[in-house]
Amino acid sequence: MPTTAKTDSVQTTQLPNGLTIVAEPMPQKQAAAWAFLIPAGAANEPADREGITTVLESLCYCGAGERDSRAFSDALDDLGVDRSGGAGSEYTTFSGATLGDYLPDALSLYADLIRRPRLPESEWEAQRDLALQSLQSLEDAPARKMMVHLRRAYFPGPFGRSTLGNEADLQALTLDDLRADHAARYLPDGAILALAGNLDFDKIVARATELFGDWKGAAPPIGDAIPVQTPISQHIEQDTSQQQIGVIYCGVPATDPHIYDYRVAMSILSGGMGARLFTEVREKRGLVYSVSASAHTHRGCGFTMAYAGTTPDRSQETLDVLLAELERLDEGVSEAEVERARVGMLSSLIMQEESSRSRAGAIARDQFMLGRVRSLDEVTEAVQNVSPESIAAFTKERPTREFTVVTLGPKKLETPAA
Repeated sequence: MPTTAKTDSVQTTQLPNGLTIVAEPMPQKQAAAWAFLIPAGAANEPADREGITTVLESLCYCGAGERDSRAFSDALDDLGVDRSGGAGSEYTTFSGATLGDYLPDALSLYADLIRRPRLPESEWEAQRDLALQSLQSLEDAPARKMMVHLRRAYFPGPFGRSTLGNEADLQALTLDDLRADHAARYLPDGAILALAGNLDFDKIVARATELFGDWKGAAPPIGDAIPVQTPISQHIEQDTSQQQIGVIYCGVPATDPHIYDYRVAMSILSGGMGARLFTEVREKRGLVYSVSASAHTHRGCGFTMAYAGTTPDRSQETLDVLLAELERLDEGVSEAEVERARVGMLSSLIMQEESSRSRAGAIARDQFMLGRVRSLDEVTEAVQNVSPESIAAFTKERPTREFTVVTLGPKKLETPAA
């Protein structure tokens, strides 16, 4: 029998096979949205088949159940399903939205998509070739290429893998590999079905039990995201007219008591045109055409990624100023900065509340990262409680330091780890 819990407006059930169903009914909405998180990501794909996760996700749409590729696409269109998803480090996502009345039929199609994709021989090479093209396109996108190398430098293990894969492994990929990988990793234990919008939870649980109750098995464990122990510096020589600079350093995981102090601090750094990086690096000094910093999390691990794009002749000064601004956060923030960041974050929360699709995605991520779902009221209260004093306590406990730096362009820079 499923085990069920209810917290505020969020209801949760776990089927005996390990599939968690978590939903927030929103009766005022006409639409209903869902997000399937399948525990198949780049971090637990076969070590000699990097990129298989991305190819498999796209191939799943090429027919499922009794329908070939065209018939399956038409069936989704007939229900007005607006679909999305993709492969990540920790999971693959299959998301969609439609009118609430069509939700049970849409879930039936997604059961075929996830459990019974055809993985046809006539289609797989085209999907593999698209993955190769995406990988090769990095040569024309130096900022993206640098970011791929930055992650690999910071996470030397499986979490450093790019979902784009590598050319040798993609070239060696076979249809048998894809079919075996689907059988090994598209399994229910640890999977999440998150929903939001116009839905009846009990009816959805009954429908999901019909569709997924006999699904069995667990994917290989993903393991922990372990950053590099000693910061490193890496330069990628490339004859370009611009210099790409990437910085990555320790943040906090979603479960940390200071997570909201951290998020607000990141917004103070890079939350718009009034944020510190834009003001100090671009507006006052005119060093860059783009600069940013953002918070990221894996389960049990948080990290900050900062980026600057500039010209080679100004790249050393740009790096120096960028690192100085990151470190200056430890010196304190003003109430005006905190208030500006609060407004931006709370505005985003309100927009999320307006969209069943955004809410379904947030519910899925919360359930994966925290093992529970935060209500919008809980998040709002936590953000409002952030103050200059609480951020100061956070930065004192976790000072900004130990930068791993990757640069790409014609000029090698002096870095802290050099």
